[in-house]
Amino acid sequence: MLIFPAIDLYEKKAVRLFKGDYNQMTVYSENPPEIALDFKKSGATHIHVVDLEGAKSGQTPNFDVIRAIKREADLFTEVGGGIRSIEVIDKYISAGIDRVILGTVAVTDPDFTKEAVKRYGNKIAVGLDLKDGFAAIRGWTEKSALTMDAALLKMWGYGVETVICTDISKDGAMKGTNVELYADLYERFTKKFGIQFIASGGVSSIDDVKALAELDMYGAIVGKAYYTGAIDIAEAIEVAR
Repeated sequence: MLIFPAIDLYEKKAVRLFKGDYNQMTVYSENPPEIALDFKKSGATHIHVVDLEGAKSGQTPNFDVIRAIKREADLFTEVGGGIRSIEVIDKYISAGIDRVILGTVAVTDPDFTKEAVKRYGNKIAVGLDLKDGFAAIRGWTEKSALTMDAALLKMWGYGVETVICTDISKDGAMKGTNVELYADLYERFTKKFGIQFIASGGVSSIDDVKALAELDMYGAIVGKAYYTGAIDIAEAIEVAR
């Protein structure tokens, strides 16, 4: 299993939200590329970056910081947050970003999602954020009419290979990840359809990493637990391996 240490960006700073709430934000660093270099020193090969402002606006306000993270740390970098046009995908891919994550648009615009996958193949991933069993959209502020199963079957139909699946209720709460959810996803969607899942939300201890690795997840995102010191990235990578 791969470990994806996370950097969430807001106003060019590294921050974390509590359960996706923009009003409950903690700033951890004003130098995000430095954090990425720390991840690299710990043995990380992959990194997960989210533009929280972009998630709301559909623009790329933190583009320069993201490009600096990629250039300075030179890790496999996946980026999400408000990617809703081919132009923005092109902008990131041209800057050397390895994979872009479609969120809201994957749920609301099937034609665009199909076109993106057709053009960029496995450089496109989908972020499926779950709220009460439904796909959440627009920076987690709204619940769509699509259930988790319906959304995943649609993504598989579009040719999406990688899904970052977040249980919003667990995100940033430091109370453990939803192991049952990921076990279920692996059994029903990885084995049957080949979708590779990155677990996100609530990975708050080495035991969580161990449990997800035992499920044979493709990857796990470590966010707040790194910033609070609850998880050492080097240890997480070793356990995941």
